Amino acid sequence: MGIFTRLTDIVNSNINHILDKAEDPTKMIRMMVQEMEDTLVEVRSSAARVIADRKEMDRNQIRLQDAQDEWYNKAELALSKDREDLASAALTERAKLAELATNLEEDREPLEEALKKYEGDIISLEAKIKEAKQKQRSLAERQQSATSQLKVRQKLYDNRIGDVMVRFTQMEKRVDDTESRVEAADLGREKTLNEEITDLESQQVVADDLAELKAKMAKGKKSDKK
Repeated sequence: MGIFTRLTDIVNSNINHILDKAEDPTKMIRMMVQEMEDTLVEVRSSAARVIADRKEMDRNQIRLQDAQDEWYNKAELALSKDREDLASAALTERAKLAELATNLEEDREPLEEALKKYEGDIISLEAKIKEAKQKQRSLAERQQSATSQLKVRQKLYDNRIGDVMVRFTQMEKRVDDTESRVEAADLGREKTLNEEITDLESQQVVADDLAELKAKMAKGKKSDKK
């Protein structure tokens, strides 16, 4: 079974409502368009059969009219030869053909009504197909836009993380350098009270910078999760 099971389902369908409920709108709209186009082919085929039947009816009407004219001519000929009996028989045959023509003409009305119905169905189907294809193009454009934006944001995010890691590495190196200088200064001599206090102050500055950078990184991660 397809998305639609009857022509009226397509004509009365609310495409937006169907797409809102779909897990995969892109796949759904593609299936809808295919189903609509298949239905349109079926309706056109049915209309073509009706048109063929109408043309056949027209040909039969012409043949019946020609036959009636022929029997009328025969009646005239018989009457001109004083064969009233033959003329009457010829007119009787003509009357039978006229009745057939009348019955055949009565069958034309259902064909005309069916053809008019098919014409309306085709117009409605084409409108629905146009609407569905517009939705399909819109979904494709939105998907492409979203994909592009995602790539840009991922690139910006990666670059930002890279910058932070470089700064973090630099900060660690500064800490290492400071500690190394402290250790080197201690070699071979005892520090004065003033030097020890200065070292503590230097270490505190580096520690503050490191804490500030860690806090900034933590804040950046929380923002990205949002």
